[in-house]
Amino acid sequence: MFLNYQISDMKKFTVETFLFLMIGLSFHAQSLKSPDGKFEMDFQLKQGVPYYNLKYNGKTVVEDSRLGLRLFNVTGTIPDITKPENATFDLNNGFTKTDEKRNAKNETWQPILGEKKSYVNHYNELAVALNQTATDRNIIVKFRLFNDGLGFRYEFPQQKNLNYFTIREEDSEFDFPTDMKTWWIVGDYDSQEYPYQTTKISEIPSKWEQAFDKHSSQTLIQNAVQSPLMLKKEGKEPLYINVAEAAVLDYPASNLEVDPQNFKFKTHLTPDRQGAKGYIQTPSATPWRTIIVAPKAETVLDSKMLFNLNEPTKYKDTSYIHPTKYMGVWWEMIIGKSQWAYGEPKTNIHIGKTDYSTIKPNGKHAANNTKVKEYIDFAAENGFDGLLIEGWNIGWEDWINHSKEFVFDFITPYPDFDIKMLNEYAHSKGIKLIMHHETSGSATNYERWADKAFQLMNKYGYDAVKTGYVGDIIPRGEHHYSQWMINHYYRIAEKANEYKIMINSHESVRPGGESRTYPNWVSAEAARGTEHEAFLGNNPDHQTILPFTRWIGGSMDYTPGIFQTKLDYYFPGDKRFVKTTLAKQLALYVVMYMPVQMAADLPENYKKHMDAFQFIKDVAADWDDTKILSAEPGDYIITARKAKGTENWFVGGITDENKRDYTVDFSFLNKGKKYEATIYEDGKDADYINNPQSYNIYKKEITSKSKINFKMARSGGFAVTIKPLD
Repeated sequence: MFLNYQISDMKKFTVETFLFLMIGLSFHAQSLKSPDGKFEMDFQLKQGVPYYNLKYNGKTVVEDSRLGLRLFNVTGTIPDITKPENATFDLNNGFTKTDEKRNAKNETWQPILGEKKSYVNHYNELAVALNQTATDRNIIVKFRLFNDGLGFRYEFPQQKNLNYFTIREEDSEFDFPTDMKTWWIVGDYDSQEYPYQTTKISEIPSKWEQAFDKHSSQTLIQNAVQSPLMLKKEGKEPLYINVAEAAVLDYPASNLEVDPQNFKFKTHLTPDRQGAKGYIQTPSATPWRTIIVAPKAETVLDSKMLFNLNEPTKYKDTSYIHPTKYMGVWWEMIIGKSQWAYGEPKTNIHIGKTDYSTIKPNGKHAANNTKVKEYIDFAAENGFDGLLIEGWNIGWEDWINHSKEFVFDFITPYPDFDIKMLNEYAHSKGIKLIMHHETSGSATNYERWADKAFQLMNKYGYDAVKTGYVGDIIPRGEHHYSQWMINHYYRIAEKANEYKIMINSHESVRPGGESRTYPNWVSAEAARGTEHEAFLGNNPDHQTILPFTRWIGGSMDYTPGIFQTKLDYYFPGDKRFVKTTLAKQLALYVVMYMPVQMAADLPENYKKHMDAFQFIKDVAADWDDTKILSAEPGDYIITARKAKGTENWFVGGITDENKRDYTVDFSFLNKGKKYEATIYEDGKDADYINNPQSYNIYKKEITSKSKINFKMARSGGFAVTIKPLD
């Protein structure tokens, strides 16, 4: 309205009126609606400061929240960040809007490996161009609004006054209107392997000090939590919210600082030892900040927003990427029954200089010819694809956290591991061996040896590798989630693609949907997996939370399938145990999406329960369809999945420390068809503490009209195999 006044009319305005109207203009919001109209996002400048908010069905989900970044400098040199003069002109104020562009997309794409045959990518987009008047620097804030929530990021066009710059911090906020229930782990630059806490937002600081245990490498962030973060607005109209990030490329991963009084979170990026959090050259873009919102928990689990915010792969050949069911010479080392090292741990080893024929064997080395052949035999007899062998290569005696750069060469086997013979033996039985590359945190050393290591794999027919990053990172001063290490993970993925090799990483950064772009990075650990059952333990609700947090951006190698849950079976008096029933271990193969899927227990334990082991043999690792039947974070999850390229379905249900009944409605099956259901359920006297191996198996003919009630024991579950009857 103001702009339509004639110049003569302008003379009538006082200075105060003019300023008032100009401020009013700066409050003018750019709105964006989701394709289904249920979400509305508003962007606005308040006195030059950018803000956004988000509504769902007309109700505020995210209140006005600030946007922007703080910088160290904008020159072509790396700054001395200890000098105050290098903190100049942050990109979070003094803006005017210069342009806006709108776009929309509605496409369907097929993941190489996925929970469904195809994913729908449907959004409306708003890109707001901003100019910082004092510096004449330009940025774009881009928003994409889907039917399940919002993604936004910052883009930096190439320009005269913003070419090279160093990020001090990103100030993206998530300001919630109420004190919601949250499921969180402590903030850390180096580890995500923590037990989940369940508190209100306001209670996080008071619980933070008791929420972590000691890890081999950790750098804790006081009163910060990690993403993906799950929240719930409780009441008559509950709302489930997930905050995460997607497409973390050439940028550090973030944590979330907590403002408990205002129910607010703010990004906190992982720095290097200088305190710099990102070295940027334009044109460039940050990762997407994501907010998934739904009235049902099941919808959050079903969201593929993070994958949709990543670019399609540029790989020309993805034919070598395939789902893999594997066993491993692994769990017996985790529980302490055998060892990775061949010699005594205190042996003074120098790779390339030490003659291993002079080393006295410790007698507990697991990766020996005899034992590996036994594992190969069992895996082959039961239809597995691969066998992982840890501790096959020299150097493990030398790895005692000395911050030594050159611990492993990734090509030299121990004297009792005949790599040529074992590969020929495995291939004769239809088994591919899976390589293990523990880097000891020395990323520089791994990059130095990567070509030779992958060439060795090609020579012997390995097509998958499990990488590990235990310990402090080398280059020293880098963190597991800093910009340099993020780039390292993708350099390794690209190098592996050159050799047609799949990667399953451990102790790496959590995924944010990047498997769409790098599909050979098929899985990662990046959370507290089954191995912690032998260390510090996982709570019974742990597996009911992970799919809402860690799994939102990609698959995890959780390594389930432990049948002998009490470790006093091996070591009398040992109080460690896996806090689930045997039936729940089966259900995890369906509830948790794992395209590289491990049967982690020892063959001797499976031989005692071959009837239950049949489910692990039958269950698929890749899917044409997934239906979340019912879920509540921290309590229970029931999932049904249709195996890739078949009419076979699998159903899995798990619960926390509470007993629970659930009736499965099989209406997702084809109408008019008959199916045979093989049911694996907790026994009537099952209990994860007192009687974890009690289970019941039976068969039943079902149709789409069938309903079956399941009684889950404490930390129990059930699994169902469904095959059509001809």
